[in-house]
Amino acid sequence: MATKFKFEARDATGKVVKGAVTADSQQAAVAEVRRKNLTPLDVSKSGGLGGLFSKSTKDKRSLVKKASCKKGELEVFTRQLATMLGAGIPMLESLEILADQAESPGFAFCLDQVVQDIRSGSDLSKALEPHKKVFSHIYVSMIRAGEVSGQIDIILTRLAEYLEAAAHLRNEIKSAMTYPVISLVLVIGIASFLMIGIVPSFKPVFDSLEVELPGLTVFIMDIAFFMRDFWYLIFGGLFAMIFGFMMFAKTDRGAYIKDSLFLRLPVFGILFKKVALSRFARTFATLVKSGVPILGAMEIVSDTSGNRVISGIVDRARDSVKNGDSLSEPFMGSTVFPPMVVKMMAIGERSGALDALLEKIAEFYDQQVEAEVKGLTAMIEPIMIAVMGVVVGGIVLAVFLPIFKLQETLSGG
Repeated sequence: MATKFKFEARDATGKVVKGAVTADSQQAAVAEVRRKNLTPLDVSKSGGLGGLFSKSTKDKRSLVKKASCKKGELEVFTRQLATMLGAGIPMLESLEILADQAESPGFAFCLDQVVQDIRSGSDLSKALEPHKKVFSHIYVSMIRAGEVSGQIDIILTRLAEYLEAAAHLRNEIKSAMTYPVISLVLVIGIASFLMIGIVPSFKPVFDSLEVELPGLTVFIMDIAFFMRDFWYLIFGGLFAMIFGFMMFAKTDRGAYIKDSLFLRLPVFGILFKKVALSRFARTFATLVKSGVPILGAMEIVSDTSGNRVISGIVDRARDSVKNGDSLSEPFMGSTVFPPMVVKMMAIGERSGALDALLEKIAEFYDQQVEAEVKGLTAMIEPIMIAVMGVVVGGIVLAVFLPIFKLQETLSGG
């Protein structure tokens, strides 16, 4: 049944206009307003409450601040926008279509604001810039480079490839970390349950046996009673340590120490190092290939590296380039960047093929990360099973040892 909807919208000149349309649903009403070449700001039933666009100005500002997109939504948006521009569809029309099909309300509102800014004569990069939670520094910089070069569709394709590769890398790390974290939580949970809830209940049984308890049993019983009586101190202290470390890691010095420790971890350090090198090389290559100036590219790489140790090295290299010195020289004394990477960067710098060689480095380390994840998964599984067996088996053995000792005593008697 057709319903009357009131709307408030902005026209091509940026002027706010009001009116009414008749449609079957609010979504159809929004589409009808757009067909009038207007950007909807508020669409609601006549005399009733509205939906997404019927928020107060304060609510809209809040929505912009909280604007975000679902996992994978930005990659799909970028790929679709590149495809539509490559097919000859105008930028404004492409963005309006993509805004209509956005799944997240915050992302839909964000795209509507972008459309509104472009209608007012703004460039795409300028329109994206206020929405920092959705469109990162590297995203806006590459779009700006595409506008300058006139190859916006090509740049968007590269950007989509970069986002997809970065997402794949994140998934690899997540898959490598999920199993050991879950296993560790299970080991701690099962051990805590046995030590706090089960082991202390055996004390009356052991007292009734009237045998000297083995050293392992005494040790386990002492720990069990301590955990039962002071469990709040143990878990409170553990929580305080984790919280304190997280707070310390938010400081500049703390973040540097944390990132440095992560790169030196016994098992996972190699994986973190390869992930950091892959991210560095791919980001740097994408920016240079897209026409972002070298100093600007290095600033973005430093900001988006995700590791303060690498950020510091990149900053020193940026200062070196700014002073007219070699790009690769500051990387040579670093323990993070292997000689092969530094050598390839030096060759790329001399030959003018830095972006191509950085892409080769990124591809190499992507393969290394995949191999490392498979190796870690294969290695961690038996290790965690062994740890669980030792912990749980040790507790069970400590409980049954006095019974075995009593049996030996009775047999000897």
